[in-house]
Amino acid sequence: MSDNSQNSGVSFGRGSEGQPKGPIIPKSPNEALRPERVPAPPRRSRKARSQLVIFLNFIMTMAVAVCIAAVAGFYYVMSAYQDRGPLTVNTNFVVRSGAGPSEIGNNLERNGIVSDGRIFRYVSDIYLEEGETLKAGEYEIKAGASMKEIMELLKSGKSILYSVSMPEGLTVQQMFRKLAEDTVLEGDLPSELPIEGTLRPDTYKYSRGTKRTEIVSQMLAAQEKLVDQIWERRDPDLPIKTKEEFVILASIVEKETGKDDERAHVASVFINRLKKGMRLQSDPTIVYGLFGGEGKPSDRPIYQSDLQKETPYNTYVIKGLPPGPIANPGKAALEAVAHPWKTSDLYFVADGTGGHIFAPTLDEHNANVRRWRKLEAEKGSDPNIAVDGQPEGEPEASAPKKKKN
Repeated sequence: MSDNSQNSGVSFGRGSEGQPKGPIIPKSPNEALRPERVPAPPRRSRKARSQLVIFLNFIMTMAVAVCIAAVAGFYYVMSAYQDRGPLTVNTNFVVRSGAGPSEIGNNLERNGIVSDGRIFRYVSDIYLEEGETLKAGEYEIKAGASMKEIMELLKSGKSILYSVSMPEGLTVQQMFRKLAEDTVLEGDLPSELPIEGTLRPDTYKYSRGTKRTEIVSQMLAAQEKLVDQIWERRDPDLPIKTKEEFVILASIVEKETGKDDERAHVASVFINRLKKGMRLQSDPTIVYGLFGGEGKPSDRPIYQSDLQKETPYNTYVIKGLPPGPIANPGKAALEAVAHPWKTSDLYFVADGTGGHIFAPTLDEHNANVRRWRKLEAEKGSDPNIAVDGQPEGEPEASAPKKKKN
């Protein structure tokens, strides 16, 4: 067959090379620009259209969103907990006894110390280990303190400390009066007074909220421990047989002199008198016998007539020690009685400078008394005002001495 006959056949479509197999039909410009029909996308399977799949996709999406929100929230909360707080100046904050994290957090927020009490509460619970708590007390919160710093402070219990001082030589009633007058301590005092001499003079530190009974308990325990320790180390030749007698004599020494370098010397005079069976003749015992634990009024002197007033405590009248202590002795007075100087002195009288002159004999003592009376006369003192250290059977040798209040 000739080539012409072969070319006369008509075919359509495209060849293997992508070239048109049939005659090219010309298109108008509009037809050429018209988009060809795009094949329809494959139909979604019935499984893909399942409501369960849609729900699971929603759950996964929400889970991711929640995780993102949780991470963002956690970061915000932890940042707020550790960032500088809103407080602009140092302030005191009180945590009452029994207060929990919720109450503490609310009070901190109410006082402008933290920005959010709930954050303080919940995050603090995370930081606190088992058994750890936020302790009661009064705390100084520094300006700008973070919630974490505040939590650490309250956990430590390092609250503001106050103090009450009890000088040596006070009676139980006088000590109770000081405790009652303290405006920071709380609660009532014990209804029954402790025995005289059983409270230790010292300075006691405490935090706000401390009960008065707690301080009294500390004072009792401290004095008992101190007396036991010193009594165990006492000199073996003392004419004192019991701890009660030991405290009684120490209380008299405490009231006789306030000078540290005289206490053991004064104690030696009383020890020597006890050994010889002499009366102690101590003014402070007269005062206690007349006025008891309330103490002598500051404007009331001791008169010569008071020396003969019969009370259980008047050592001008009774022999030996009085029936009980006349004050609460401190450590120095107890040590002085446990370890008195070794002297032969039996008398002492004021020297006009706050101290005393000591003497082993009545003649020397009378000479010292005369010097004292001369000094007092020059000052215009009332000759009826009396004293201490008066020897037995020799009232004229009596002379006043400087006393501790």
